Order: sequence, then structure tokens, then C-alpha cells
Amino acid sequence: MVVAGSVALDSIETPSTNRKDLLGGSACFACLAASFFSNPGLLGIVGRDFPVDYTDLLEKYHVDLIGLQRDLTGNTFRWAGVYNCDMNSRRTLSTDLGVFCNFSPRVPDSYRKASYVLLANISPGLQLEVLDQIENPVFVAADTMDLWINTERENLLKLHKRIDLLFLNDSEAEAWTGMGNPLLAAGKLLEDGPKYVVIKKGSHGSMLFSKDSIFVLPAVPLEECADPTGAGDSFAGGFMGFLAGKGEVSWSTLKEAMAFGTALASFCVESFSADGFRSADLNTINARVTLLREISKF
Repeated sequence: MVVAGSVALDSIETPSTNRKDLLGGSACFACLAASFFSNPGLLGIVGRDFPVDYTDLLEKYHVDLIGLQRDLTGNTFRWAGVYNCDMNSRRTLSTDLGVFCNFSPRVPDSYRKASYVLLANISPGLQLEVLDQIENPVFVAADTMDLWINTERENLLKLHKRIDLLFLNDSEAEAWTGMGNPLLAAGKLLEDGPKYVVIKKGSHGSMLFSKDSIFVLPAVPLEECADPTGAGDSFAGGFMGFLAGKGEVSWSTLKEAMAFGTALASFCVESFSADGFRSADLNTINARVTLLREISKF
């Protein structure tokens, strides 16, 4: 499995605390979540200020870093944001792309035959560059955001026709299609694009669509959310990591992947950065999936 995305240093402010220079970025969260089921390879770029401790942490989770470029001419991509009291909305304080401005994905030979590919949230132009270098993948998923929908729609539409599954949240689905109803939005997205669409609804769970079927799953009930940063990336990483570990794509395994992705996202939000994954192992992950089964059946 290969994951392409951003590697960042995040500074987070919540109603209760402030944390600076945390390990972040779409590729990091996705790889950490996927690592419980597969050995993901990370495609990304960091600068001269990227802490060795974070490299060690990723390797501890068996994330392959051959595809992680190191540019010593500048600093790592940095993002700072503040969450509102409800922890469901946030405001960006600053964004400094650093060496990410120079990122030109170079897929190592050992990644080119990857069967499962997750194009985590970066520009669709970069996602296409990665996909052009992968030979005959079995299953490709891509994540996106409203920025790319508004500024790079042409590249996004090209990508849309080359992937098997699209991840996006409900507001992004509306921005793309002009339809506020997730069912109608998913139908539109499926018309000329991937076989499957997953619409993420944050603390309200997620929805999986194909042209003939729908599956809806709640989020894991949690008493407290410390930091939602990376939850969507962790969901996508856990989802794709499970599929890669399973080695099979069917409607049944996609529904299971939804549950395991949801479980990994729940660990992510319980603490800052990668700290939430410390309490995750196959036993605790399976326990949360079992809980999802119990609260979803009637």
C-alpha cells in the first residue's frame, strides 16, 4: 500500500490547551492508521526542521519512508488552527507551505507495483503525478477538499475518472455537485467517476455509496474529543489499510473497512497528533468495531 500526501508540523489551539509543532499532515495520519493492518509506504516531503523523533515514530509504526523526500533548503509545511468550543469547527490561523511548494512526487521503484493506493488530501495535480507512476494498481482511493474543488476543478475531474473510490465530507460533496442532499450528491459523483463514494459526516459518522447500494455507519460514541485534527485522514488510512490487509475488494469488505476506519478515527481524536494511536492495538480496535456492530443492528 502507498499513501501520498502532506507531512506537516501542526500548532493546535483548543478551548482547553495549546500544542505546538505536532506531527501532522494527511499522509502521516493516514499511514499511522493504515499501519495496524498493512505496511504503508509514505510519499511526501519534509524540510530541514523536521524532527528526527517524528521520523523515528513513523518507523516505529512500520511506515516505509523510502518515498519521503528531505529538502534541506527550507522548512517543513506548517499549519496552525484554533477550534471552537463545539470542536466541530475550526479557524486557520496560519499556513506556511515551506518546501511543500517544491514537492514533485518521485515514486520509488519499490512503490510502483503497489496494489492499493491512497491519494490523501493534496492538490489533484500532485495526485495525478503520483498515479501516473503507479503500475496497474488494484484499488485507488483519493481524498479531497473544498479548496481543490474551487481552484483545481479541471485536474480534479481528470482524477475523478481514474480512481475507484472518492472520500470527501458532506460540505465538499455539496460544493462539488451543488446538491445538499448526500444521496443526490453521491449519485451525481458516481455518474462519471469512481465506483464508490464515501461521504464523511464528522461526529455523525459516514456514508458509503455505490450505484446500487448505500451503507451508513455512525461514529464511535466518545465522551470527549481532545483534537479532531487528522480524523478524516485517519479514517481514510484505516479504511484503505484494512482493504490492503484483506487483499479483497467487495461490498462486504468495503463495509468492514468503513468500520475499521471509523474505529481508527476515534482513537485519533482522543488525543493530539499521533498520541491517540498509542492506546490502539488489534484488540482495542476490534472492540470498537464490535461496539459499532452492536449499536447499528436492530
